[in-house]
Amino acid sequence: MRIGQGYDAHRFAEGRPLVLGGVRIPHDMGLAAHSDGDVLIHALCDALLGAAGLGDIGRHFPDSSAEFAGIDSRILLRRVVARLQRDGMWVVNADMTVVAQSPKLAPHIAGMREALASDLQLEPSRVNIKATTTEGMGFAGRGEGIAAYAVALVED
Repeated sequence: MRIGQGYDAHRFAEGRPLVLGGVRIPHDMGLAAHSDGDVLIHALCDALLGAAGLGDIGRHFPDSSAEFAGIDSRILLRRVVARLQRDGMWVVNADMTVVAQSPKLAPHIAGMREALASDLQLEPSRVNIKATTTEGMGFAGRGEGIAAYAVALVED
């Protein structure tokens, strides 16, 4: 068994959709990024790649590449899962936390969980997503952006 952890953060930007855990969430701003800015999936990809000893998301999907401009992060996640499987590794479970002052994420967590479970080829019970605020502290608390943490267990 191997464990990996991941973290990502992006600042808010006007004129972009907000996508978290593969789900489009109604909000007046999205996240600035080369891809769709899905911090939850980016943190999860880093956790999986870390567990496999394969570096980080930037190594596999560099933001300097036009190929990944605006890409749906679920595509990146599926590619990471396929890479692990080619190397004889399988995802056992994942646990994630989104840190955001707004918007309220509770109504969207079930959809995120279903989307990520599908991409990870897992039962939804093996994918856990939590949301929290920082009670006004730091960049997330001031409404400047969103961060996410992920831990994943991989079997080889």
